[in-house]
Amino acid sequence: MAPKAVVLLSGGLDSAVALYIAKEKGYDCHCLLFDYGQRHKKEIERAKAISRRAGAKLHIAKLDLPWKGSSLLDKKIRLPLDRTIECINKKIPSTYVPSRNTIFLSMASSLAEAICAETIFIGAHCEDSSGYPDCRKDYLKAFRKVIRLGTKAGIEGALTLEFPLIDKNKSGIIKTGKRLGVPLELTWSCYKGGKVPCGRCDSCILRAKGFKEAGFKDPGLR
Repeated sequence: MAPKAVVLLSGGLDSAVALYIAKEKGYDCHCLLFDYGQRHKKEIERAKAISRRAGAKLHIAKLDLPWKGSSLLDKKIRLPLDRTIECINKKIPSTYVPSRNTIFLSMASSLAEAICAETIFIGAHCEDSSGYPDCRKDYLKAFRKVIRLGTKAGIEGALTLEFPLIDKNKSGIIKTGKRLGVPLELTWSCYKGGKVPCGRCDSCILRAKGFKEAGFKDPGLR
């Protein structure tokens, strides 16, 4: 019987690639998707489609963060648009959701223990870490230690956290996705929920840069 893994799946490019890495390693994947009041449901729809394509089980957790504190949760807060790469990398943007990965990884740890999974996968990577503190390698290493010290499975050496994309930039992630056959056309990166990506938010800009550097046409643009 294949070992189980919990994969944090958002519907975005990075988490989709992390899912397929877990599949390549032979895990029986259980995707964990959060409906936490984000600006739009587009990424939720895409995550469902990606998990179906991957043949993975999907668990959906609905959370309420009434204090908001992010432009991804509060439409009254303006999304950053048309920023240069240098500006994007300069400071933590308004799209940062307070302690989001700490909440998500705690939930993933609970699910992993409940279903006897061996590993949790998260698609955090180095380009995100410049803006989001809970995507940094030191943070993820620290949370791996939290799992080891603060869960029954961790104490027994039966659960760990993997972040296989942490040292890759977006172009490297895209190349990995192409190699693994990830359905990149199903992924959604835009912070807006329109019919097509806006091309102006930080996430769209970083995605476009990644595909350009990888030398591929973005199949998500139609």
